Amino acid sequence: MSDTTESLRRKIGSAADLQSVVRAMKAFAASSIGQYEKAVRALTDYCRTVELGLCACFQDRTPAAAAVQRQAPTHAGVVRAIVFGSDQGLVGQFNDVVADYAINSLAALHGKCRVWAVGERVHARLEEAGLPLAGLFAVPNSVQGVTPLVGQIQIESETHRDKGPHAPLWVFHNRPLSRAIYEPVGQRLLPLDAQWRRNLAAIHWPTANLPEVMGGGFETLRALIREYLFISLFRACTESLASENASRLAAMQRADKNINDLLEQLNSTFHQLRQSGIDEELFDVISGFEALRGSR
Repeated sequence: MSDTTESLRRKIGSAADLQSVVRAMKAFAASSIGQYEKAVRALTDYCRTVELGLCACFQDRTPAAAAVQRQAPTHAGVVRAIVFGSDQGLVGQFNDVVADYAINSLAALHGKCRVWAVGERVHARLEEAGLPLAGLFAVPNSVQGVTPLVGQIQIESETHRDKGPHAPLWVFHNRPLSRAIYEPVGQRLLPLDAQWRRNLAAIHWPTANLPEVMGGGFETLRALIREYLFISLFRACTESLASENASRLAAMQRADKNINDLLEQLNSTFHQLRQSGIDEELFDVISGFEALRGSR
């Protein structure tokens, strides 16, 4: 009886230790969601500024703007894609959802693919699907690590862009819908076509003063397009990180509930066994007393 209660004590202690770890991970995931959502909101004003700059360039009718106005081919042999996932586990179906969405989307494009994965887990999932993987990037651990990652992606994409200047570039990631719900999305960043230009040119200028492009139209437009691509990649990365932590938070909440149920069951069993042991000891004392009184 003592061995059984002792083993239950060990199980209860192990479950309690595991629950403390799960709750610490819940708190970390919740705080991480907040910082990534704050980063996305902080990017809004800067994105608006860049869009207004592009709007001024396209309204200026410079030769550089006219070059972008020409419709670029939407497919030129190789389709480049960047898929944001996770390096760590305990995120539920997070990597499977974005990987399946990217696989189906790329299959619909009917062309050769060159895929870069952000995260070892999604890299393995894409590799199992047979996609040609060109590289692997590590997932940043904080908002401060997003900018260096985006810089690496831009350098890598520019290197391969020289081999195919009109090759499409797609980005796939999970976008948060609420604190624990997300959806996979895809966005074509390149090539920049006429529809993209028309959307930016249609933006209403906020003042009555007409904008003027300074410093040379081509160099200004090139710098603004580079910042536009940076913003798009930065937003995709931070939204993916927010979704990852939301998925981890939901998984930890389920684990916490399961551990609570297990602890209730173990404690109930422990108390039943302990009470049974006490009852048996009392019966032994009473039986011994009755036997002693009968002998006298």
